[in-house]
Amino acid sequence: MISRFKKLATASALVLTTCTVFAAEPIKIGSVLSVTGPAGYLGDPELKTLQMMVEDINKKGGVLGRQLELVHYDDGSDASKANGFGKRLIDDDKVDILVGGTTTGSTMSMVPLVEKAGVPFISLAGAVVVIEPVKKWVFKTPHTDRMAAEKVFDDMKKRGISKVALLSETSGFGQSGRKETEGVAGKYGITLVANETYGPKDTDMGPQLTKIRNTPGVEAVFIFGLGQGPAIATKGYKQLGITLPLYHAHGVASDEFIKLAGPAAEGVRLPAAAILAPKNLPANDPERIVSETYTKAFTAKYKTDISTFGGHAWDGLTIAVDAIKRAGGTDKAKVRDAIEATKGLPGTAGIFNMSPTDHMGLDLSAFRMFEIKNGDWVMTK
Repeated sequence: MISRFKKLATASALVLTTCTVFAAEPIKIGSVLSVTGPAGYLGDPELKTLQMMVEDINKKGGVLGRQLELVHYDDGSDASKANGFGKRLIDDDKVDILVGGTTTGSTMSMVPLVEKAGVPFISLAGAVVVIEPVKKWVFKTPHTDRMAAEKVFDDMKKRGISKVALLSETSGFGQSGRKETEGVAGKYGITLVANETYGPKDTDMGPQLTKIRNTPGVEAVFIFGLGQGPAIATKGYKQLGITLPLYHAHGVASDEFIKLAGPAAEGVRLPAAAILAPKNLPANDPERIVSETYTKAFTAKYKTDISTFGGHAWDGLTIAVDAIKRAGGTDKAKVRDAIEATKGLPGTAGIFNMSPTDHMGLDLSAFRMFEIKNGDWVMTK
């Protein structure tokens, strides 16, 4: 009899231990980011942000009593590598949700994988193609390239500019940006009198800029790209003595762009989230509160400036954690539904209100126009 009780006790202890281990299994957050390479100044703060948030959340007890585990890979700004890493995250690492890729190319290479596997994916890439047409398992946090073009053209229209030269990158983000720019130009009375491109690894855009300078009637120039290329183009712009108003898309919304472009960045205008200068917002504005919370945490930990790109990662993981809590666990279908039902969630990019037809949840009011003055970001009126 005693032996039987011992066996029962041992079996019960084993069951309890198994249940405890099961309950303590971490929530796996998968991520493919461009931490190195031309898009490194986007991916590096994204990774740092995710690592910081995971550490902080775990110190506070995790999510639903479970710790978070970040499983991440660096695609080196090479979109062709992202697919392999995405497959590894899904098939081998068994992640519960993906936050990232950094670039549109990397994101789109992983989209077929997550759609087939049924894994929620929150992208940090800019192009509208990520969410249009709507894909069941794919969401994103940054404003779209179409929104950037519209914000820029609205500002140009107010300044009486109607004839514009476009210089866009041949990457996924730049290609989509070019298409969207061409598509909305007429809506704002803008005519593209020059339309040039450059490669993401190009180190000299002089020939394209010279063509633009020699094009009759150009009143302003709009550069659509990300990473180091736009900074190279901006320096070349000044070296050629071009004095026309210069605009960029939100792919350069970082202090790193100012550092790379140097004095040539002075006067550049671009649309970006309020996180670049949250002090311009009322003290009780939800975006300002979130942005200052993020800025304080990031600068304290890493002793360096924040960027909108790190903010996109903050928003992505915030949306993921919020959805997991509302879903009551990591059932992928329930988490996906919870993300799609996100309403009134403040982020660094704006207030997120998603729906079955909108997997980003931001409108044009979430974008602000900035000008670089004296090496700093100033929100325009």
